[in-house]
Amino acid sequence: MKKTTTYKTNIKCNGCIATVAPVLKKSENIERWWVDLEDPDRIMTVEWKEENEDELHSLLEEAGYEASKID
Repeated sequence: MKKTTTYKTNIKCNGCIATVAPVLKKSENIERWWVDLEDPDRIMTVEWKEENEDELHSLLEEAGYEASKID
């Protein structure tokens, strides 16, 4: 069973997504991800092979972005 988590992000546009995409591809734990640019909180959804939130935060930071988990 896949684990899916959501995050509030500061990813604001398709240019931001283009910056983040190659960095997140480094992860073998992230199966797929997307950001709802229509949502004012820019909600990012991540489908995990194996959840590793620390890795996600490190990769986003490397790309110049951040995310906070939504409960």
